Amino acid sequence: MVEKIKYLNLNLAIIIRSNFSQEGISFFSEQSDSQQLGYMNRKAGYSILPHKHNLITRNVHFTQEVLFIKSGKLRVDFYDNDKNYIFSKILYKGDVILLSDGGHGFFMIEDSEIIEVKQGPYFGEHDKIRFDAIGDDQIKLNI
Repeated sequence: MVEKIKYLNLNLAIIIRSNFSQEGISFFSEQSDSQQLGYMNRKAGYSILPHKHNLITRNVHFTQEVLFIKSGKLRVDFYDNDKNYIFSKILYKGDVILLSDGGHGFFMIEDSEIIEVKQGPYFGEHDKIRFDAIGDDQIKLNI
């Protein structure tokens, strides 16, 4: 299953659940997005021709990140660009999420291993604005 997480005019995230499967290749991000998220399912013997990518100047305005949940279970809390909490989703082992807009925070429900991919270079604390998380009594799970 693929979930596109939207709120008003924000494309907050795309979640590819661990049970998603289909033949061929699909991209779930828009062609104009600065981080592309796709899925491939190819049979044994299928070949992708060797290739390299051209040097193209791109303008990246926001850091976007892709998280691969290697193990565990966690909650992702979504916020709008004004730091207002919207709702939360649970991620499980094998899920993949592209975080593309708005704010986000995480709470590890179980011990979790996560692989993160994002654009660089990274500018440390200049790269993000931290703000207070919501309280446990405010959690709204969007299932």
